[in-house]
Amino acid sequence: MAPIANIFQPLIDALESVLLFFHDNVGFSWGFSIIALTIVVRAALIPLTFKQIKSMQSMQRAAPHIKELQAKYKDDKQRLQQETMKFYQENKINPFASCLPLVLQFPVFISLFYMLRKDLRHDICPAINPPQVVNPKPCGSTDASQFFFIPDITSPAHGAVLITLIILYVGSQLVSSIFMTTTTDRNQRLLMLALPFFFVPFVIRFPAGLLLYWITTNCWTIGQGFVVRRLAPNPALAGAATAATAAGAPSAARAAAPEQRRRKPPDAGETNGASAEKAVKAEKQPEKPARVAAPPPPPRKKKKRSGRRR
Repeated sequence: MAPIANIFQPLIDALESVLLFFHDNVGFSWGFSIIALTIVVRAALIPLTFKQIKSMQSMQRAAPHIKELQAKYKDDKQRLQQETMKFYQENKINPFASCLPLVLQFPVFISLFYMLRKDLRHDICPAINPPQVVNPKPCGSTDASQFFFIPDITSPAHGAVLITLIILYVGSQLVSSIFMTTTTDRNQRLLMLALPFFFVPFVIRFPAGLLLYWITTNCWTIGQGFVVRRLAPNPALAGAATAATAAGAPSAARAAAPEQRRRKPPDAGETNGASAEKAVKAEKQPEKPARVAAPPPPPRKKKKRSGRRR
């Protein structure tokens, strides 16, 4: 583990200086300093995030064509790969652009992991871990290492604190996956929803401050996904809605046709033409005298019968 730490040591020093700035100069606690560091990292990745969103939308628009290629070359994997890459090049689609923000966050995650296990323990609790200590111990429950319900951000959580952090982590990860997943494939969506539960056995061993970083970045992703959905709707959902509307339009038109024929209003031109024709005929024909109603016939008189009998 030491060689890996040495590889990330320049990044560890840079991130530690950011944390020290927020704690010493701004006056944040160490927990809020980790949250501020997360916001700085995600803000720095905004340009790559825009590329990620465009790449995901381009991939979604290209999904029908990719399915056609898969059906056409299902027996020739090499040809399928060649045709797929050719299609990406012709349409200027970079399938790896959607992974850039996640890949660049991985070194930050590893660096913060080593900071919470070593370097930050010297800064948070120097009385317990003076600078000359090579293997610093967890700070324990102190005023500096405590953050809300977390007693020590430099050591793994236990009991109710761990359960609460796991619920916050899994819940925020699920919501962020829903916001950032543009695919309509059911299997892929189920895989994205299952990933947070897959990582639970690993994150329970991380320092609590690292879970705080992860929950914060998930919350950032949720807000980012909300903004993206408002400004740039999912092309797959928009295409599905358009297709459903187009498919339902002919049947609705056929259903409404008889009613329209029964209730079809006369055309304006036809109405005006018919009125003009009637006016011309009325001028040509002489006026007929008004018919006078004949008087009713007089009532018939009843014959009187004589009293003689025959």
